[in-house]
This record gives sequence, structure tokens and C-alpha cells, in this order.
Amino acid sequence: MIIGCIKEIKNNENRVGLTPEGVKNLVENGHKVIIQETSGFGAGFHDYEYTNAGATLEKDAGMIATKCDILVKVKEPIRSEFHILEKMAGKTIFTYFHLSGVDPKLTEKLINYNITAIAYETVEDKNGKLPLLKPMSEVAGIAAIQYAAELSQIKYGGRGRTLGKVEGVKPTKIMIIGGGVVGETAAKVAAGIGSEVKVFDINPNRVKELQEILDNYLGQVLKENVEVLVPNEQNFNDYLKQTDVLIGAVLVPGTRAPEVVNEEQVRNMKQGAVIIDIAIDQGGCIWGSKATTHSEPYYQLENKIYSCVANVPGQFARQSAFALTNATLPYLLNMCNKGVIKACLEDPGLLKGVNIYNGFITYESVAKNLCMEDKYMDIKKLLTAEVKS
Repeated sequence: MIIGCIKEIKNNENRVGLTPEGVKNLVENGHKVIIQETSGFGAGFHDYEYTNAGATLEKDAGMIATKCDILVKVKEPIRSEFHILEKMAGKTIFTYFHLSGVDPKLTEKLINYNITAIAYETVEDKNGKLPLLKPMSEVAGIAAIQYAAELSQIKYGGRGRTLGKVEGVKPTKIMIIGGGVVGETAAKVAAGIGSEVKVFDINPNRVKELQEILDNYLGQVLKENVEVLVPNEQNFNDYLKQTDVLIGAVLVPGTRAPEVVNEEQVRNMKQGAVIIDIAIDQGGCIWGSKATTHSEPYYQLENKIYSCVANVPGQFARQSAFALTNATLPYLLNMCNKGVIKACLEDPGLLKGVNIYNGFITYESVAKNLCMEDKYMDIKKLLTAEVKS
């Protein structure tokens, strides 16, 4: 099978879909890999590393799309890349799509060209976890605290506090909404440097589990810095008014994030509070959130500082590229060795990643969010009918 990998062109997106080591694994399994020239530069990989691993270099992304069977990316194709979708007609793209939260025109193009769109973010493992989202969520959770620390400076309009412990001074208060991988990682970092952290999650079982995880991770002294809670109207609003940093990390796989903090609640927060909405790639979970870029990462609204960058790991490309390829490669190899359809039929978790197939939306919440229910078809029915025919 022929695998293509093109250069990411989204604003300040430096990650690459395959590392040289990933290419080597694919080539050793009998597959051909075509890499667009300079694709890996942002992540610190030179073209010669890819050729040494067995890849062929190609200058033009469209030519790669024409030649390949599976196109591997990091982020969803943006409008300036739509011309390559025609060349991918009837073939497979494997990337983060976030179709519920991005340009609906992309979904229309994928449908019209009968592209099989397999989304990293909805692939599940045997435990119902999201193994291809996890590594980037870890990076985003760490980065959220780094960004919050920077934006808390006076020069950005922040409250003039570090996130670390200073003797004789009350700690900075950080509120995290969502106890998934982003929330867990952010809590570890923030509590570890001395902030007072409250994590809110609506799942009581996850609240108990996460408190145990954080206690064990932080140890006897630092575990006092963090508390995990099920939100109710009083505890949620009370802490929101006190918080210096708010991190939105709500995730509902494949669907738009719900707005969990409304306009009035934002207005009642402290002046100069920092809001980091990591859920922005699925539409955002905090009132006032709008997508920002690494070039213009923040803005002020209601005397709060918002940062809502949709591709946070793009600025931590070296670490992210290794982590992403480590996670995606087993699935990619499986599809290349067995064929995409057979691999999906044999792995229910990989099948969950199929968002578009044969001209239909196959992930129900995507169809609902985009008001395209008429284009929805159950993937199992589609594939079963195809196998029978």
C-alpha cells in the first residue's frame, strides 16, 4: 500500500503525521511511503532522515494525494488544501478531523468525493478510551498551564501572579472543568508547582478515580493542593468567582462541546482572570471563546484574558510528533497490512474512528451537530452491505 504524508499548513502547525522511525516501520512491512519535502522541518526532522528510512520525497502535495492510498496528516484539511481532496476521491485520510467544530464545507467535500475519513479523536481502545487523542491531550494539558502562567503577567492584563508557591502569600487559584486527560495533566502540573487546584467533572466515578490518581502522583504534601469535585450550582459558582485561571477541558467524543460557563458567570469572574479553552477544537465550552492562533493567541473580553488555540501541540512539535506516531502507527500498519475495510471490521475501536464513508456521515453526533442527519448512515450497516455484495 502507498502512504502519503504532506506538510501541515495550518497557522503555526509544526507537527508532522509520521516520524522517520514510523516511515521505517511501514517500509519494513512492505509498504511505500511518500513524504512531502520539508514536512518534518518544524518538528526537527530533515528530509534525509526520511529518505534514509526508505521514504520517497515529493515536492507537491497534490501529486502525493494522487499517488497514495492513505493520506496521513495531523490536522483537518483547511480550505487552501481542498484542492487535494478531489485527488483523494475514493481513498482514505487518517488525521484529527474534529468535524463537529470546524468548517462544514470540509464534511461536504469529504462526502462528495467518497473519501473515507478516519478521525484520530474518535478511535477507541478496548476500554472505551481515546488512545489517539490521549498523547496530544497530555501535551495540551501541560501547555495550558504554561500559557496561563504567561498570560497572568501584568503586561497581558493578567492578575500579576505566578502559578507557583510563594511563602507567606495565598496560592493562585486554578479551576479546571473536565477531568479527562487534559484536565488530569493540567492538574498534575498546576498542583505540582503550588497552585490551589479544583477540578470539576460530572462523572462521580471519574471524580473518585481522578482524586486517587492525583493523590498518588503528587504525594503526601502536594496532594493537599488539589481537590476533585462533582459540580453543583453552589460549589461551581463560588469557586468560579474566586479563580485566577479557568481551564476548559470538556470533551464529548465526536460532538460539539457544551457551553458549561455562561456570560453572566464570566462577567462575575475576577478582573484579569485567564481563560484557557482547550475544547475550542470542538467549538469551545466557555462563553466568549473564539478560536485563536499561535500568531495571535489571546484576546480580552469582559476584562478577562482568553486563549483558545485549536492546535496547541503545534508549538511543541518535536515531542508531539513522536507521541502521535507512537499512538497512530499500530492502527496505520493494521490498515495497510489488511486493507482499511478489513482492519475496521476486525477492530470495533478503529471502526469508531470512521466519520465519513462512501458518501455518508457515519458518526451520528457529527451529523446532528452539522444538521446533516439526512446524510447519516450506520457504518456497520454500510460495511456489512458492502461485504455481502
